[in-house]
Amino acid sequence: MLQKCEGIVIRSTDYGETNKIVTVYTREFGKIGVMARGAKKPNSRLSAISQIFTYGYFLIQTSTGLGTMQQGEMISSMRTIREDIFKTGYAAYIVDLLDKGVDDKNPNPFLFELLMQTLNYINDDYDNEIITNIFEMKMLNVLGLYPVMDQCAICGNQDGKFAFSIRENGLICHRCFERDPYRISLSQSTLKLLRLFYYFDLSRLGQISVKEETKKELRMIISMYYDEYSGLHLKSKKFLEQIDKFKDML
Repeated sequence: MLQKCEGIVIRSTDYGETNKIVTVYTREFGKIGVMARGAKKPNSRLSAISQIFTYGYFLIQTSTGLGTMQQGEMISSMRTIREDIFKTGYAAYIVDLLDKGVDDKNPNPFLFELLMQTLNYINDDYDNEIITNIFEMKMLNVLGLYPVMDQCAICGNQDGKFAFSIRENGLICHRCFERDPYRISLSQSTLKLLRLFYYFDLSRLGQISVKEETKKELRMIISMYYDEYSGLHLKSKKFLEQIDKFKDML
């Protein structure tokens, strides 16, 4: 059956001498794998549309296994991302996290919008790190993770001084600090941003400016949480860690 869908290429792998196996995250069907025959040939009509990060409309011949990409109409190649190694690194991590975090053929229009908005923001020169942190916080629920971000995870109080507890899966207030000696003290601005990233609508994002020390804390706590709960170990994350080390040396 031929079906048209709106999608973003999140993985593209060479197959044989002329073909590619392409993973597309679509609005209508979720994540699907398709064969793009002849896409490695420079003059192929599928050459451009089958490249990673490409956003467009796809005509897919579906089947029980791997479908076939018949044609595509590009909306955006995300050119700015492609031309900047750092943007490419962050975008690669984002699509990798999505790819590893969702099952095939499980539609989620909210997640499609989130992915599209995130890549557009990176393409439009927003802060790579902050956009990535927002995406990571938004992905938690998709991964089945629900940290307590609006009150103390132990006593339920919403006022007071807070720290983050990996063990208690969220924020804990000063009344409960003794319950977790390994709690992580964070600045008030970091805690505020963590809450904001978790709850707010990404489409309402305005210009953002975050201090370097706050970014460091955000990276640290989000990474620790993912390491503890997600079960994901992504190669694409290692490149981002190298970028961080490079920044620290400057």
